[in-house]
Amino acid sequence: MYLGLGIDTGGTYTDSIIMDISTGTVMDSNKSLTTHSNLIKGIKKSIEGLDNSYLKDIEFVSVSTTLATNTTLEGKGHPAGLILIGHSITGALSTDHVLSIKGGHDADGNVIEELDDLGLVEDFVMENKDKVSSFAVSSYFGVRNPEYEIIVKGLIGELTDKPVVCGHELSSSLGAYERAVTALLNAQLIPVTDQFIRSILSVMEEKGIDADLMMMKCDGSLVRIEDALKKPVESIFSGPAASLVGASHLAGVKTCLTMDVGGTSTDVSMISNGIPETSDSGAKVGGWSTMVKAIKMCTSALGGDSHVWVQTGVSIGPKRVTPLCLAAYNHPELIGKLAEMEKPNVRHMNDIIQPTTFFVRSGPELQGMKNSVLSSNEREVLDVLGDEPLSLSDISMKLGEHTLMFSSILASLVKKRYVQQIGFTPTDALHVLRDYIKWDSKASCLGAELLAEYLDMGMGSFCSYIKEQVVKNMSLNIISFFEEDVKRSDIEKMIDFSSPVTFKVNHPVVLVGGPVKAYLNDINNMIDANIIVPEHHEVGNAVGALLGDVVHRTDVLVRGAGAGSNQYAVFSETGREVFDEYTDAVAHGLELSKNLIAEHMTGYGLDMSMISFDLTRHDVRSGFGPNLETRLVATGIGSPRRY
Repeated sequence: MYLGLGIDTGGTYTDSIIMDISTGTVMDSNKSLTTHSNLIKGIKKSIEGLDNSYLKDIEFVSVSTTLATNTTLEGKGHPAGLILIGHSITGALSTDHVLSIKGGHDADGNVIEELDDLGLVEDFVMENKDKVSSFAVSSYFGVRNPEYEIIVKGLIGELTDKPVVCGHELSSSLGAYERAVTALLNAQLIPVTDQFIRSILSVMEEKGIDADLMMMKCDGSLVRIEDALKKPVESIFSGPAASLVGASHLAGVKTCLTMDVGGTSTDVSMISNGIPETSDSGAKVGGWSTMVKAIKMCTSALGGDSHVWVQTGVSIGPKRVTPLCLAAYNHPELIGKLAEMEKPNVRHMNDIIQPTTFFVRSGPELQGMKNSVLSSNEREVLDVLGDEPLSLSDISMKLGEHTLMFSSILASLVKKRYVQQIGFTPTDALHVLRDYIKWDSKASCLGAELLAEYLDMGMGSFCSYIKEQVVKNMSLNIISFFEEDVKRSDIEKMIDFSSPVTFKVNHPVVLVGGPVKAYLNDINNMIDANIIVPEHHEVGNAVGALLGDVVHRTDVLVRGAGAGSNQYAVFSETGREVFDEYTDAVAHGLELSKNLIAEHMTGYGLDMSMISFDLTRHDVRSGFGPNLETRLVATGIGSPRRY
């Protein structure tokens, strides 16, 4: 046997499996609640639920997580500072801490403006180092010449010990805005990934698991844990990528569509002949376009833990909350509070002010931050919260203020991860309908009654409507994945339980995730497909985390060194090099491509005889004249497992 331990930490559950990788047999599996304020607790509990007699023989450990994805979807990225060199951005950015300075290069990597604003950088860093958890640096043509990004990164390192990431370290593609967004998201996710990785290592040490540790990236490949920490943005679709690989294995099909129904999101992706399909463009998540190579995926911020709230109608998500049924399971006193809950005026209601919302202190999770990140009003509200859920009325009594005076402060504390919100969810709706029962159904029923009354609906009708919307969203995701050119709103008009039109999907559709069986019949009524719910579907992500390969890609570009120059430049992840002859530049590019692959794979104990190596050459010519440029794309694939 060659035993591997797979771990997936999601927004709701942390899943663990032990597999004999040599045969692909799952030996044991377990699910435990993810403990966001102390990840070690949830990971440890998940592993302790396995047959511990296997642990001493574990030889390989691999992990995946949806924490980065969920953080971005919910807009809860840790605060980061962004320094732009040679340009500014008028579009949306996920931070208010932005500095734009002069200095830059052209498309050929030549200096067009000197870097002379380092004093501004120093002032910016000193002003913000206690307000942010990390910094990102991105220059206009940094992929063609990263020297200015490297200088600024070095200066930041002299002024603070906060992590710094540069745009050229993450992508070799042009696109100043997307590259800046990618660098910024990466910086904002470093604390999330750091906490996750340290938690995994801590539990492995405590349990005496002496094995290689790897992490799944968003393209379905594996990476060393130290590299994952440097580029956490590459784990943005780690969980869905793992579920795609795991679903294929569990269902025994090489080609299939996979739907992963999680707590925060529902994700659809495709694997063909055992290879995950990747997007031609970068990963898009939470409205942000990145330059990260990822699986092709249709995702929506609607999952089992999405917040269901009412005003004049029903809204579902995008915020993830703790389901009432789960909260009441851990805090039985919640039942009595729900039974006596005051009903807020509908005019005042939003996703915070609801008759079914409670709040508990959950952090802080912001690492390395000082109290300056909280206002005096935020600290005052936070001080009245503890481990026991409090309703809005409870908080109002403790503060001596009307709910409207502190509801926006609560919303800010939730966003900053200091407070966890409890509320009604699709999981609660399933508990009411008795389609899926895991926790305390009584809390779900009380919550459904409170919300349904605002809409003049019965409890059952209200919950059936919620379930119908979830199924509709699932079906929309499946169809939208294939029909990219058709507006989602147009597809939605054709999808209805009473519609005479049924969409047929020619590939098997594999469902993974906790409650997917509850939705199986309804999805079958909406689309025509071979829908499979395999054994161990609840831990599909953890299975997939063990089965990825190490994949490394390089992109080398050879072109003229600039207008009026007779030299030729070679652009790569190592920087810019200049040659007198085009043939010499191309020859160097070819050798460099192979060496970069070999160097990367050596870090995994793989030599070139142990990997699949492919190199594609693209020449751009002017008519029948000489080449204008040559692009060399190399890919190396190898297995990190030894059996």
